[in-house]
Amino acid sequence: MGVRHSVPSRLVLFFRRPKVEKVMKSLVSVFKYSFFAFFMFLMYMPIFIIAIQSFNDRGLLYRFSGFTFDYWINVLTFNLDPDLMAAIITTLLVAFIATLISTVVGTIAAIGIHALPKKKRQQMVILNQVPILNADIITGLSLMFIFKIVVDLFPNIFGLPSLIVAHVFFCIPYVVLSIMPKLAELDENLYDAALDLYCKPKRAITRVIIPAIMPGIFTGMLIAFTMSIDDFLISFFNTGSYDPFNAGLGLNNISTYIYGSVNRQMAPEVYAYNTILSLGVILILAFVYIRSAYKNRKHEQKI
Repeated sequence: MGVRHSVPSRLVLFFRRPKVEKVMKSLVSVFKYSFFAFFMFLMYMPIFIIAIQSFNDRGLLYRFSGFTFDYWINVLTFNLDPDLMAAIITTLLVAFIATLISTVVGTIAAIGIHALPKKKRQQMVILNQVPILNADIITGLSLMFIFKIVVDLFPNIFGLPSLIVAHVFFCIPYVVLSIMPKLAELDENLYDAALDLYCKPKRAITRVIIPAIMPGIFTGMLIAFTMSIDDFLISFFNTGSYDPFNAGLGLNNISTYIYGSVNRQMAPEVYAYNTILSLGVILILAFVYIRSAYKNRKHEQKI
């Protein structure tokens, strides 16, 4: 009397055949790589479109009329429209200052939070997450209200000062979030060991702790810089009307400049500027990756 198999059992036996398993593995591999390619396409398509537009002769989104390097040359030689030049200077100046301040303050804050007892440390980490999870429009409006309250004490606070303070405010949590995992990886006795070797507390932090968490600091610095350049909503509510570079026309960074150009012809050099900025970030990341891989290989060879 033969053994009867149910329908599910027959399906299992069918898919366990060597040829069927081979075909299924091939299909899964094709689907996996296709999904990855589609995902990467969606992520990088806007960058490619901007890059193509930076070489478009007329700068029109709906038609590529000719190939030109003029926009790149104008950006690299600073031969730009005064409004765009002022927006680029403001964007880079605010980004560099906000990144420097937020990296220093965020590093100190992260070390301080890590030194707290476990329960208080968790509470502070949760508080640090609030500005990150909070909507940008709420953060921007809240900061604008605060600046309006103190404007009588600091009449010139709106403009470059308010923009820098606003960017520092939302960049610090990202720096802290990047450094905390590196601090958690450290040996808890590392700081005490440095003190036992006659290191003063300040020297122990600067010569022992900070070098050990430098990858986290660098990552936080890059994130802060990217967030500052990328921000629109918080900048929109906190630019004010004072412009040290272009008096009388209002303070703009690149994001608010592009927003103001929606209903008029935007300078095509904006596409070249953004492409150059993206290439710069890619080159920095590639340099960091190659340097890290070289150090790891050199360390393995020594072992």
